[in-house]
Amino acid sequence: MKVLVTGGAGYIGSHVTRQLGEQGHDIVVLDNLSTGFERAILYGELVVGDLADQALLEQLFEKHQFKAVLHFAANIVVPESVELPLKYYRNNTANVLNLLETCKKFSPKYLIFSSTAAVYGEPDVAVVNEQSPLLPINPYGASKRMSEQMIMDYAAASDLNYVILRYFNVAGADPQARIGQSTPKATHLIKVATEAALGQRDGMAVFGTDYPTEDGTCIRDYIHVEDLASAHLAGLDYLEKGGQSTVLNCGYGHGASVTEVIETVKRVSGVDFPVTLEPRRAGDPAQLISDNSKILDTLDWKPQYDDLEFIVKTAYAWQQKCVELDK
Repeated sequence: MKVLVTGGAGYIGSHVTRQLGEQGHDIVVLDNLSTGFERAILYGELVVGDLADQALLEQLFEKHQFKAVLHFAANIVVPESVELPLKYYRNNTANVLNLLETCKKFSPKYLIFSSTAAVYGEPDVAVVNEQSPLLPINPYGASKRMSEQMIMDYAAASDLNYVILRYFNVAGADPQARIGQSTPKATHLIKVATEAALGQRDGMAVFGTDYPTEDGTCIRDYIHVEDLASAHLAGLDYLEKGGQSTVLNCGYGHGASVTEVIETVKRVSGVDFPVTLEPRRAGDPAQLISDNSKILDTLDWKPQYDDLEFIVKTAYAWQQKCVELDK
């Protein structure tokens, strides 16, 4: 299939692009390389450009006549979204409008959209399903929620079919350490902990130890990036076989606490790095776990790497490689 992958040089997009290439798809990656890396693209043709460039989008669609679009290009840092909300509405929302307007002109059949559990905000239940209220509490979540609605409305008025995937906490790296998360100043817990273990940080902080959980720290649903990537391919296969447009949570359906994650990183690395205990941050729910029954029922998808230690081992191996690459 001829596919466009926006943001395909980024963390998740590069893993999906690699899996698409391994399946033999014909890939064009569009990425402005603001947070992505050319070296992360192992298959396909890279076009360096921005979704804000409508003329470039139309040139690409006219030249390649894409059958499917997989859209990852977005800003994703929650605190930054609070400080710079217009940046997030411009890149995450307005640029989706540009993409959909181009789709209207050239009529690709399928769209796989990278969304987030941040659309749920602070749910009053520990386990969240796709019918849970959408009450985002920051511009990042709101920008993705708006994009979801635009996609749904446009699809209802056209022949486009979509799968919207709401990610929970993505972690880990390619088991062969070819690609992984390279974003500078990353805020993801496992990435931060591996950097601390390798001396790239002086240590790390735990924000809140008085939550109503077993050890007092927040619990999150961590999904290995390889499993998340394969869900995108399964979504594409589902649409190709005639599946109806749908929204699906991406997670394992169970969680690990911040303390458990840090202990696992220390065990895997053999390094007892410093950890400071800080007050809670605003907007951190005690638990956020996906109800993944719908994705398991809908797609031909079964997680292969549902193991916190394996997730950490692959993340740590990749971080070791990053240290070498930076030398």
